[in-house]
Amino acid sequence: MALSRFWSYIIVLSVVYLFYMLFAGKLYTIGNVVNGKQNDPVVVAEFTTAQLQQSDTAFLSQLVLAKTEGVQKGDSVFVLQDNATISVYHGRQAADGIFATCKNTIMDIWLPLIGYLTFFCGLLHLLNDSNAIEKMARLLSPFFVRIFPELPKGHPAYGFMTMNFAANFLGLDNAATPFGLKAMESMQEVNEQKERASNSQIMFLCLHAAGLTLIPTSIIGYRAAQHATNPADIMLPCIITSFVGTLAALIFVSIKQRINLLNGVVIGFVTTVSAAIGFLLFYVNRLSGIEKFHFTGNLSNGVLLVIILLIVAYCILNEKIFKQNNTNIFDSFVTGAKDGFTTGVRVLPYMIAMLVALSIFRNSGLMNIVMSGVTSSLSVFGVDPQIINAIPVALMRPFSAGGSRGFMLDAMKTYGPDSLAGQLSCLFQGAAETTFYVIALYFGSVNVKETRYTLGIMLLVDLVCVLSAIFICGLYF
Repeated sequence: MALSRFWSYIIVLSVVYLFYMLFAGKLYTIGNVVNGKQNDPVVVAEFTTAQLQQSDTAFLSQLVLAKTEGVQKGDSVFVLQDNATISVYHGRQAADGIFATCKNTIMDIWLPLIGYLTFFCGLLHLLNDSNAIEKMARLLSPFFVRIFPELPKGHPAYGFMTMNFAANFLGLDNAATPFGLKAMESMQEVNEQKERASNSQIMFLCLHAAGLTLIPTSIIGYRAAQHATNPADIMLPCIITSFVGTLAALIFVSIKQRINLLNGVVIGFVTTVSAAIGFLLFYVNRLSGIEKFHFTGNLSNGVLLVIILLIVAYCILNEKIFKQNNTNIFDSFVTGAKDGFTTGVRVLPYMIAMLVALSIFRNSGLMNIVMSGVTSSLSVFGVDPQIINAIPVALMRPFSAGGSRGFMLDAMKTYGPDSLAGQLSCLFQGAAETTFYVIALYFGSVNVKETRYTLGIMLLVDLVCVLSAIFICGLYF
């Protein structure tokens, strides 16, 4: 509903504003909104050569000599079009027009993304078929037992939750959701007040919403489709940001539920991960500019290659599992790859719908008005304009993944995938969750009506992720 209203409102308001500007004489043409391309000069006026001959024949001679390059006068460029009409251009078009956006979304973004999703989803399917996810879940379960004290020992929810976190950690969103719903149902069985969220359900959902991720597959794919110099350079910042968000969720909920986190397993787990991330940040921050990019580039790509190596090698060592399921490693990969292709097809309508709406929004000038207001407010506190350019992603993320994805793609396309705004928008997208949707989906599945303080803590965690992303982006890039 939020995405539907947002999409509808920005189209209606933008089109109405365009016609208002046109009829008020403040806009010369609206053709560029439909047919124009990003950075094309915008026509603000036209007049005939006969009108110019009466006032400035010398300037007309300049136009004839300049041909299509035109003559600059102040901030405007005058171009003689057909020996009879002179067009005046001022400024550049903010975004592609409707037709250009539809075409470029498919050719430049969607088709490359299909390839990336197909490959990585094939790899991730190997993990599922080789039972590696289940083993990871058993490895992580001792930690989670201590932060869900109200659940009986050995409760089935522990298995479902660890499977959910393991799947999320590996970027297996499609696999994570069923495990998460099953965990909520399992916890609901021991919930004494069926219409009221239990402490365990709240803890689980807040940790889930922080989105701790090892492989931000889709973000890497989007960056590659936008021709980023190193699409995988976002991996480490995304891990750090999502880890900080997860830690914040754990602390906030534990304080509210009075859970004692001062035990060996929890402290040891958190300390080990924090120390590893902290050491890495400290080391990277001491490097010079060239050394930093060299090290981080090799690290990000190296981790990715090591993950691919470990997945395939593990599957080779456990090939008998595939045989028992009447399949083999390659067929399992192909099955997962088909799911990746299906996912790519499914997101296309959302991409086109949102990017076209944003195109109209930007070209109408309304987005400039809104962002000017935000800029004025944030500039009082000395916030970097590049950070402000990425803020729309952070604001939209809790409401709609599709909406924030559109803002992320728009930021990378407008400012460049390797700009601070482009990198930061990717972090905002990858290190947070669609808060309102998750609450509705998970609590709705078990008919819980009173969510208590879940929404407040989840939004607070989103804020922590935003602040952490800004800080980490400044250090890392």
